[in-house]
Amino acid sequence: MSTQALLTPYHKNLNVKNRVVMAPLTRSRAANTDNKPTADLHAVYYGQRASAGLIITEGSQVSKCAVGYVNTPGIHSKAQVEGWKIVTKEVHDKGGKIFIQLWHVGRMSHPDFHNGDLPLAPSAINPNEQSYTPEGFKDTVAPKAMTKEDIQTTILDFQNAAKNAVEAGFDGVEIHSSNGYLFHQFFNGTSNHRTDEYGGSLENRARFFFEVLDAVKEVIPQQQIGARFNPSLNGVFGMTMDEETIPTFEYIIKKLNDYDLAYIHLSEPFTDVSEIPFAVENIAEHFRPLYNGTLMINAGFNQESGNKVIASGNADLVAFGKLFISNPDLVERFENGYELAKWNEDTFYTPGKEGYIDYPTFKEQEQHA
Repeated sequence: MSTQALLTPYHKNLNVKNRVVMAPLTRSRAANTDNKPTADLHAVYYGQRASAGLIITEGSQVSKCAVGYVNTPGIHSKAQVEGWKIVTKEVHDKGGKIFIQLWHVGRMSHPDFHNGDLPLAPSAINPNEQSYTPEGFKDTVAPKAMTKEDIQTTILDFQNAAKNAVEAGFDGVEIHSSNGYLFHQFFNGTSNHRTDEYGGSLENRARFFFEVLDAVKEVIPQQQIGARFNPSLNGVFGMTMDEETIPTFEYIIKKLNDYDLAYIHLSEPFTDVSEIPFAVENIAEHFRPLYNGTLMINAGFNQESGNKVIASGNADLVAFGKLFISNPDLVERFENGYELAKWNEDTFYTPGKEGYIDYPTFKEQEQHA
């Protein structure tokens, strides 16, 4: 049998043993007192999945201002750094490689997370969604439009988080610029009504992201930085595509050719965009010719389609999400043609071990059959 494209090594900047990437997945298992990862949960969970070519952690807040969900980890305090050190050691001891995703949710939050203060965003526009707070789901509010001082503080927060990631032993960082969160809110004309240098033109709407990227690469080599984007996100978290959406992402992706990043991480559409005239239905195929570096693709891939997209040349790496939740040995299952285990959506975000670290490998499953 010919070697699967997914199982071949990749050596440009990343130097990974295979092209099967564990996608960032919010699982809400962090300690509820200080948002730190724990040895008995996070270290075990990520260690179980260390056969992936690369693990990208769940989104981790760069500051207290960045929080928007309960029990999600951060990378801005000493306790959080110490917690992540245990995780990275476990993954490295098992031969794995791990990046941390740096996260700021922007307006997708609630005053309950911020001592009653408003969440930060490019403009004071309510996404009209719901935020999962310690007291359950609550309606979002109109956020505070960020001042230039807020923007500069946030740039420093990302830089400090990247510095902390290095101290915690991570192999790199991924800047979460996707899925309707803070950077995406700046990119999108429906959520960014600013009239200063951070709004209006597509160059202006991308400015904040590039200022953060430039600050982050001062503390970690750019070959250890990835960035995630979702160009055809529509109808999620108040994001609505318009005629400038795809040109904005084309501008960003082309400009990233001036950097030497570990990768860019793109998502295929989360919803049906076939009737939106200015949307792109096949993200990998559209953006591959625009970017000279490593391209990772995500959303809805299985073993067959993952092998196909790499073999076609439209992507170099494929990130798998839900399949990694229920198959800690996903690489081995691909390699041997083992049946894949189904995931349980009811335990995606619940506290504790169930649905988190209790999915058996195929071999463990067979032993107990």
